[in-house]
Amino acid sequence: MNNHIMQKFNVRVIGDGELTLVLGHGFGSDQTAWRYQADALASQYRLVLFDYLGCGKADIRAYDPYYYSSVKSYRNDVIEIYEALGLTKTVFIGHSVSAMIGSLVAIAEPDWISKLVFVGASPRYLNDDNYVGGFEQADLDILYETMAANYLGWSSGFGPVAIANAGHPELGKEFAGTLAAMRPDIAQSAARLIFELDLRDQLGLIEQPVLILQAQRDIVVPQAVGEYLASRIAHSQLILLNAEGHLPHLSAPDEVLVSIQNFIVDTTN
Repeated sequence: MNNHIMQKFNVRVIGDGELTLVLGHGFGSDQTAWRYQADALASQYRLVLFDYLGCGKADIRAYDPYYYSSVKSYRNDVIEIYEALGLTKTVFIGHSVSAMIGSLVAIAEPDWISKLVFVGASPRYLNDDNYVGGFEQADLDILYETMAANYLGWSSGFGPVAIANAGHPELGKEFAGTLAAMRPDIAQSAARLIFELDLRDQLGLIEQPVLILQAQRDIVVPQAVGEYLASRIAHSQLILLNAEGHLPHLSAPDEVLVSIQNFIVDTTN
């Protein structure tokens, strides 16, 4: 085990099952966002949780803005974690951009990942000819300007809107808090990278079974994106969750948990 990598990405290993699940969080979040699923899954499986640089308790001193201008750098970080722990034949569970990062790892090292779970994933956020990503470039320009002008104000407003769960305002405050905890320059750089990604050409290279969990009325990832993923990934299934917002693992934890559990044990995948 490489202690440097473990500390760099605040890697935690819990549970003691034969099968290992690796859980990757999305933008503005950290590994604590998986707590509801992790508490239940750790009784059956070995779990690996971590924080990307700039998030949670990862070692921010290792952040290099030039290096992290490419999504491949985040892919390489996950590869380092896999190598440090000697992981193979895992299930990678990724929220938002982390699902795409996990996919790149699965394409590069297919023996390391046997199944993938996407939660609110998107290969491209910008609209394009015959493709609905959810955003126009003008929308993103306004988002970047708002983040730059008043990052704390933006995060406090975006958190509750992204969660979209008025019945549980504490969840919106929680997400706003993890967003606000990011260093503003890192958050802005990561936002530009994520929102202007285009990984559509990689979807056909995914050979593993993929479970796509798509919430309703997600302001970041519209339902059309989930349907697009399902149409482009050979061995995939799409589940439309009875949940709203971009973080259903927080707002509808039980439904996400059951979907993951069923997918893991389904030998037909």
